[in-house]
Amino acid sequence: MKKVFTLFAFAALCALCSVTLLPVSEQAQKRDVDSIKNVSAKSRPAFVPGEILVQFKANADGEVANAVLENLNAEPLETIKTAEFNDDGQGDLILARFQPELTMSDAIRELKKNPNVEFAEPNWIYTHQAVSTDPYYTNGSLWGMYGDATSPANQFGSQAGEAWAAGHTGSAGVYVGVIDEGIQFDHPDLAGQVWTNPYDPVDGVDNNGNGYIDDIRGWDFDGNNNSIYDGGTRGSLDDHGTHVSGTIGAKANNGQGVVGVNWNITLISGKFLGRRGGTSANAIKAVDYFTNLKTRHGLNIVATNNSWGGGGFSQALLDAIKRANTANILFIAAAGNDGANNDTTTSYPSGYEVDNVIAVASITNTGALSSFSNYGATKVDIGAPGSGINSTTAYNTYSNYSGTSMATPHVTGGAALYAASNPGSTAATIKAAILNSAVPTASLTGKCVTGGRLNVSGF
Repeated sequence: MKKVFTLFAFAALCALCSVTLLPVSEQAQKRDVDSIKNVSAKSRPAFVPGEILVQFKANADGEVANAVLENLNAEPLETIKTAEFNDDGQGDLILARFQPELTMSDAIRELKKNPNVEFAEPNWIYTHQAVSTDPYYTNGSLWGMYGDATSPANQFGSQAGEAWAAGHTGSAGVYVGVIDEGIQFDHPDLAGQVWTNPYDPVDGVDNNGNGYIDDIRGWDFDGNNNSIYDGGTRGSLDDHGTHVSGTIGAKANNGQGVVGVNWNITLISGKFLGRRGGTSANAIKAVDYFTNLKTRHGLNIVATNNSWGGGGFSQALLDAIKRANTANILFIAAAGNDGANNDTTTSYPSGYEVDNVIAVASITNTGALSSFSNYGATKVDIGAPGSGINSTTAYNTYSNYSGTSMATPHVTGGAALYAASNPGSTAATIKAAILNSAVPTASLTGKCVTGGRLNVSGF
């Protein structure tokens, strides 16, 4: 029986991303407005109707910000001002709701006329997609973990089996953030692999002062609570996040199910995808959550896994990714499932041109570029197993999904595996190791930066 999910509805976008640290130019701001107006309804990225993110300049205090919003007859909903914003020297980023008589383009245009506003943009909506059948390693069902010399063997797998044979199985001292749906933390193949927060025990108090009370295993930014797994009460809502997590770090040698690229690892949930997808505002908070954990507590967070997309260009999200880059956290992202060329139509967030971003395409078990996978000689970095991937899902189950969503955690798992064997490595060093060890693959020639596929045994 097949179960179809809407996973990864990537759209054609007109806005190009910028990596400059200077304020967004007038030309770029006009381009963002035009991108909302001019693309077709079918390809237009989705945003929350009537909601807008406004980044104020550093010298604009709360009174000024309120006056600007009042002039537009807009209601402030939330100030997204994490500790990372303070360190970045920026003004407030405010999520506001404007009146229905204005279009999104008109609201953005009016705000950008104000000298106190750095930029304004829609509160984009991100989604994901996958397909299902069934479960594993010894019976030939986990091809993404195989290598040339494993048994079973598949030369187009990630070569994880060969890395294990050489003694590289990961470390619980390496942390990975899963920005996605939630994780079934007590799944038989994930129990013990998911973080327990030593800085904030469950007592109704925000002991570590990060703004999140009892974030014992991470945080649900969609529900604004500490429940990272709602599968038991809200259907299979956390299947996708649990599936991604199993590929990165499902337990080994426990006599059941699957195994991840890492036998030992610590996963932290940054749940922001809910029943209706996730928003820019919540994605920004999730990215900053991991940056804060690393900078404040010294957690060895080497990467976040980002198997999602669909929104347009967001300067605010780009800024958050840059802050993660400064903290030496890789941002590993799915290239998208439109079968499109990302060099001509940028997909986000994989298309942000920041040093810590790794964009991942999907290949099949015969080495072909998956029919659904996006590609790009300059905008996509590497291919990885993404078709017919078995992993953990909610309710202690296992499912077979396909998508660049499934390829991405193989690369994230590879980043964690490298970090475990090479303590103290920077994000740049880990990224270089992954890209430089890619195996040249005919289907990826001219389709990605490396022209090759993931090889975690080649570090």
